[in-house]
Amino acid sequence: MTTHRPPPPPPPSHRSPPPSVRGDDFPIERPGGEDGTLIDAARELLSSDYYVRQWGRLGMRSRSEQVDEFGYDPKYEARYQPLIDFLYSTYFRVEAEGVGHVPDEGGAVLVANRAGALPLDGLMLRACVRRAHPSERALRWLVEDYVAHLPFAGARLARLGAVRACQENAERLLKRGEAIAVFPEGVKGAAKLYRERYRLQRFGRGGFVRLCLRTKSPLIPCAIVGVEEATPLLYRVDGPAKALGLPFLPVTPTFPALGPIGLLPAPAKWRIYFGPPFDLGGAGPERANDELFVRRVADEVRATIQAMLDRALAERGGVFRG
Repeated sequence: MTTHRPPPPPPPSHRSPPPSVRGDDFPIERPGGEDGTLIDAARELLSSDYYVRQWGRLGMRSRSEQVDEFGYDPKYEARYQPLIDFLYSTYFRVEAEGVGHVPDEGGAVLVANRAGALPLDGLMLRACVRRAHPSERALRWLVEDYVAHLPFAGARLARLGAVRACQENAERLLKRGEAIAVFPEGVKGAAKLYRERYRLQRFGRGGFVRLCLRTKSPLIPCAIVGVEEATPLLYRVDGPAKALGLPFLPVTPTFPALGPIGLLPAPAKWRIYFGPPFDLGGAGPERANDELFVRRVADEVRATIQAMLDRALAERGGVFRG
């Protein structure tokens, strides 16, 4: 009786795996896909969307296993903590006043002015609360869609604690007892020219007021001085920016004249002021749907922060000396 043995398995290949499956959970994607032709690859390489996807993958590489649902990575933040400490203590020489108004625990909403060509305000505000607050509280800050989706930078900011701004994300953070920072001026604040510095723009539709009412969280007004001199915006270019998914392209004293190095901020001295919790008059969650009440409170908060900015500007000795 003849025994039929199965054919031996093929010898192991010494070829390296294709780029689309190499390395980690966020590999580099092969242009045109695994089955695409040379024409498909060329067409995709000429598309800006391909590079956006690659930058996003690179931004999520080497992540730890402790990343939360919003992308925060404590190991990644620890790696960059020396740079953040240098910016806070040595470069911007940040000083805080009234940080004790932020509660020691539980949800809280810090409402601050938004300004500057680079999104540095949230990062420094987080560092300020952690370093200057008696309980060393952690703070998450909300960023506009265009910041959250910035190639390469958006994913890294998320790993440092930034969260895409929307009511759902904010409510989830507050309900688990976290303090958050919001910038109601949004893109309008970031797009302010230097001649308009420290003039608060409209505070949207008062979404932050509804947020405080629905979650019964205290509202802490906050004024940041120094950020507008650190990254002064002289002009903004709107047309070409749309093709890149940006609201505008900044023109500063050094950018784009000096290339990427021109985006480095100036060493202006920062001061961050925290006001006492805003009095909502005992209003409960049911007032969150009262449009007139929400708009009125939002305007009052805006006026309070503007007064804080005006006082701070009148007291400081200079842009770089403070």
